[in-house]
Amino acid sequence: MTVERLSVADIERLAADALLAHGARAEAAASLARAVAAAERDGLPSHGLAYVPTYCEHLDCGKVVRDAAPVLTQTAPGVIVVDAASGFAHPAIALGLAALLPVARAQGVAALAVRNSYNCGVLGYHTEQIAAAGLVGIGFTNAPASIAPWGALKPVLGTNPFSLAVPGAEAPAFVIDQSASVVAKSEVMKRARAGEALPPGWALDADGRPTTDAEAALKGTMMPAGGAKGVGAALLVEVMAACLAGATPGVQASPFSGPAGGPPRTGQFFLALDPGAPSGGRFADVLGIVIAAFTAEPGARLPGSRRKAARARAEREGVAVDAALLARVRALIA
Repeated sequence: MTVERLSVADIERLAADALLAHGARAEAAASLARAVAAAERDGLPSHGLAYVPTYCEHLDCGKVVRDAAPVLTQTAPGVIVVDAASGFAHPAIALGLAALLPVARAQGVAALAVRNSYNCGVLGYHTEQIAAAGLVGIGFTNAPASIAPWGALKPVLGTNPFSLAVPGAEAPAFVIDQSASVVAKSEVMKRARAGEALPPGWALDADGRPTTDAEAALKGTMMPAGGAKGVGAALLVEVMAACLAGATPGVQASPFSGPAGGPPRTGQFFLALDPGAPSGGRFADVLGIVIAAFTAEPGARLPGSRRKAARARAEREGVAVDAALLARVRALIA
């Protein structure tokens, strides 16, 4: 594979230019481009430039409403609600977080619900912003159905990630970001595009049989992480991000890929908690004990440490991007 090395800023400009060329609002393009560049920076290319052609396709076909402007309301003292209006998730979440953080600081805890939304990319990108503000951030996002109930064949729930971001002394101490499936569906889609086989245990075909064929997997279901426990995790996220947010459940949402089905109108839900309020000021001390014990053995690593290492490397050396992908994105601008 031929690669080209770009700075994070170059990737952000490239993504923004492509989105603007396909009619995205300037604010939406800027917000989403920052997240695309952050995904590339953090070693998560499946949520980076590889997704820009899909974003542009969805602007063109109307799965994302080009001129959508998110609308914020405060429905209770500690509850912020943002209607993404079938636009991109990122500007809606950014609008909501700006209102969420001061409420959480004032009250000790606050919630943000986002409805009529879209694929929010790397969920930990959003919760990390809460932790960077000194608050514990918890996030949930639902997705189009791709996981079947345990013992069934028909998908009902999405891969439905959740994320926990924990504040540290100068930066987030760690970020957990994991889906209810064994692997994110974007990884299966990436292998399908490349004609590559899947590792065993990732997916089932339409008849419920284990498969390593990526195309068969996309017609079947994703394997839940931890068996029936993964289905439970997906259901928990569905309650938070669809039911509580008043968003479209995964079983009714249109796919995050391809032009069919109109806007998915899925949802996100975030909690921000002031760690000092419930802990009596002991949060940092107790967290230090937990982290020290967690990392005591050689080889043990905190969640998100690979992303941190990739981030430092990208800021030092730039990001290696597949030249064929860059040609596709540049063609979207032309």
